[in-house]
Amino acid sequence: MAEASDPPESRTSAYTSLAAGPDFRHEMDIKRSRFITVLRRADNEDDARALVADLRREFRDARHHCSAFVLGPDRDVQRSSDDGEPSGTAGIPMLEALIRRETAPGVTDLSDVSAVVVRYFGGILLGAGGLVRAYSESVSAALELAPLVQRRRLRICAVRVPHAAAGRLENDLRSSGYVMAETGYEPRSTVLRLALPDAPDTLAEAAERLAAMTAGSADLQPEGTEWIDVPLNR
Repeated sequence: MAEASDPPESRTSAYTSLAAGPDFRHEMDIKRSRFITVLRRADNEDDARALVADLRREFRDARHHCSAFVLGPDRDVQRSSDDGEPSGTAGIPMLEALIRRETAPGVTDLSDVSAVVVRYFGGILLGAGGLVRAYSESVSAALELAPLVQRRRLRICAVRVPHAAAGRLENDLRSSGYVMAETGYEPRSTVLRLALPDAPDTLAEAAERLAAMTAGSADLQPEGTEWIDVPLNR
């Protein structure tokens, strides 16, 4: 679900995140040690830390539950924990794997992601360098396969139309490439919401196309801005 946002609070208008939904899991065996990486979409520190607590309960017998997370459009909240591994060999490599992840050539903008690596020791010591590589590679390998989306701060514009006309108009708008936000319902009308780049020319173009689609019977009513998840081409 989209979340309300005040544009001045962030310097960026788009970034990449984990798709909302179930936690993503990926496992690697490295010199007999099991490294189970779990990624969760996290909107705040409580969400991010809850993943650690959940996995401690699920994997009670594991020796380590190392973690890292990065939050916010500007990625200004970054935390990590080695959870008993030698200092600097787990949490920091995991965090670097998150913040250095390229989501497009030359673009590192991943955020709102919490990562935990659960380790079962296999009896073979990896050494400091081996641990750094193992924890970093565990998170990187999970991110290679995890579903990602682009989070865009978009201007929401409402379109009120009769219930009978809403389905067809929504299909036409989607077919024209418009991103749709949450639909609302009123006694006599359906409220379709378009999510548009917050620029005058974009709003004007959308208003013209809407007028053509509805023979001038509907118009755009600008509302606030929201963060919207948009599929990411990979």
